[in-house]
Amino acid sequence: MKFKNRPAVPALSDRERLFVMGAALLALFLGAMDALIMSAAMPTIVADLGGLHLYSWVYSTYFLSRAVSLPIFGKLADTYRTKTLFMVSIGLFVVSSVFAGASPNMAFLVAARVFQGIGAGGNFALVYIALADVSEPEKRGRAMSFASFIWGLASVLGPTLGGVIVTWTSWRWIFFLNVPLGLASLAGISLYLVETREKKTAVSLDLWGAFTLSATILAFLTALMMGGRTYGWGSGPILGLLALAAVAGAGFYEAEKRAADPILSLRFFTIRGFAAGNGAVFFSSFAIFSLFAFGPLFIQGALGKSPVQVGVAMLWLSLGWSLGSIALGPFVDRMGGKISAVSGAGFLIAGSAITLTFTLQTSMATCSAVFFVIGIGMGFVTLSTLVEVQNSVGITDLGVATASNQFARTLGGTVGIGVCGSLVFGRLHQAMETLTGLPSGLADTLRQNLETLFQPAMQAGFSEPVRRVLQGAVVDGVSAVFWVVSAAGLLCLAFCLMLPGRRFQP
Repeated sequence: MKFKNRPAVPALSDRERLFVMGAALLALFLGAMDALIMSAAMPTIVADLGGLHLYSWVYSTYFLSRAVSLPIFGKLADTYRTKTLFMVSIGLFVVSSVFAGASPNMAFLVAARVFQGIGAGGNFALVYIALADVSEPEKRGRAMSFASFIWGLASVLGPTLGGVIVTWTSWRWIFFLNVPLGLASLAGISLYLVETREKKTAVSLDLWGAFTLSATILAFLTALMMGGRTYGWGSGPILGLLALAAVAGAGFYEAEKRAADPILSLRFFTIRGFAAGNGAVFFSSFAIFSLFAFGPLFIQGALGKSPVQVGVAMLWLSLGWSLGSIALGPFVDRMGGKISAVSGAGFLIAGSAITLTFTLQTSMATCSAVFFVIGIGMGFVTLSTLVEVQNSVGITDLGVATASNQFARTLGGTVGIGVCGSLVFGRLHQAMETLTGLPSGLADTLRQNLETLFQPAMQAGFSEPVRRVLQGAVVDGVSAVFWVVSAAGLLCLAFCLMLPGRRFQP
């Protein structure tokens, strides 16, 4: 691959490096806050706007668009100015946040989340590329731990702030809050971000690859979301969607083989560290984002807790993730990716196994402690696999490799929420049809508007026997998530064990 004919990139001074990292981390903070603040607010949003059948789509469309845009931004970052790409992605995120906050119904919110996801995909890909650009290979683990600090700060503010906003103002402000934050990030990027890496002469955009990849994920996800609820698993529409996903997937495979500059080169998957690292982070993200999405339903719908209490519980999940990465950062280069990743998978499996014992008597302290352990495992896995994937390729492919890891993380969350959403709401609707002992008017209301079950005011009006019956139905629905999360943890461990097991050699 030819490079632009220009002088070598000068070394950055400590002051310039600080400005670059600060600007990049500010952009990361924008996306991290949005991802975490949603978990505490979603039960209230669905209670206000209705459309419980679209609950999972608020998450899934965001993750889907983020998943597709990540490798595209990663590819573009190897050719075009990182600053320009950053400004475009942040601007799109801010504008779509305004529309999300003004949503009149759930369908409008889902549409706004698509564009938020595209902007967030650019932010997430470019942040890690910028950090890697200004770091020497043997010090990338430490540089990535700075990003973990931002996740830690966002984890403290995000879930708790989401609960406070929902309780004292309106859920709409969780989106409007992105506007001043985004403008500050945009100013930092435009003033301080500079190019530090030679870029390729030209890029051949793999549009057919991007299209077939999007079609594959969308068709597969739609089948998961509608199967067992809107249509039976053996029905024509579901089988048709699965067939479309298979055809589009085959088309993506052929497109990547033939593309002059593929969006995700298939040759990378012959590299053990690349393939195993991305596989591990896919399943760890499958697990933790499923908990982010459906843990609040268990806490608010089954345990009857307030949005603020939901935010506090989810805080421990994200805080464990952040602290795990921060603690590992100074040591991951010496320990090696495999040992770090396997240790993280162990934490993930241990915590997930305990969730299988959750009942109506489970305390908030127990939920928080278990979520914290799972978060630590996720922190270990994400950091160690990112460093392993980056070190498995050459410097000229750093953008694509970094974006591939973020893509695997996002895709895991997308598929996990889709699978778990189908199981949870299928079980809930089935439970509503078989519930006995409820007043006829209440039973009809819940069957037609199941989202009212998550309104604190509605729950407060239930008698104790009725509340127990309904909360038991929620436990039955969400317990499916805990089983799936545990299985994902085991698959994560399997991929971690496949890592090469080498340490960085300076």
